[in-house]
Amino acid sequence: MPSFTLARGRLLRVLEESDAQELHELIERNRPRLARWMAWAVEHQTPGQTLDFIRVTRRQLSANDGLQTALVAEGRIVGMVGFHSVDWQNRATSLGYWLSEDEEGQGTMTQAVATLTGHAFADWHLNRVEIRADVENARSRAIPERLGYRREGMLRQAYRISGDRYSDDVVYAMLAAEWPAAQRRDTSSR
Repeated sequence: MPSFTLARGRLLRVLEESDAQELHELIERNRPRLARWMAWAVEHQTPGQTLDFIRVTRRQLSANDGLQTALVAEGRIVGMVGFHSVDWQNRATSLGYWLSEDEEGQGTMTQAVATLTGHAFADWHLNRVEIRADVENARSRAIPERLGYRREGMLRQAYRISGDRYSDDVVYAMLAAEWPAAQRRDTSSR
């Protein structure tokens, strides 16, 4: 199973069924904030539904149709980052992420997204990685911008959050040919 070591003792790893309770509790602590941006966070879910989600991510991995990883800091899950699915014919994928509020502002998610972007290009030989973020979600949008992803436009009411509430999403993309230069620029700005 893939795992990735990040700075400051952080790592990305595949979810295990034994993570269900911990992940569920993390979601519950962050639900009010997450529900503003993500439909899955709007309604309460049970620990059993969290376990079902983990099982879905394991089947996704087995089917070679994406990779969902837990972001772990000091032995505890602090967020999630992963590929929704992979379009192998077009060598493209999209990436999503969320982070516990107490972990924000430390560069952890930027590093995690950079690591998985590099994995998509170097290991899977994909050509395109896309990230969508709500126009109003400045923290989420800062990550692809910091990493040199190109803003391609905005999709109006692209994502239904709840009821008649929709998200206008900014679309960012990175191409394999652009990634080395983006990494040089990111490294030199630190």
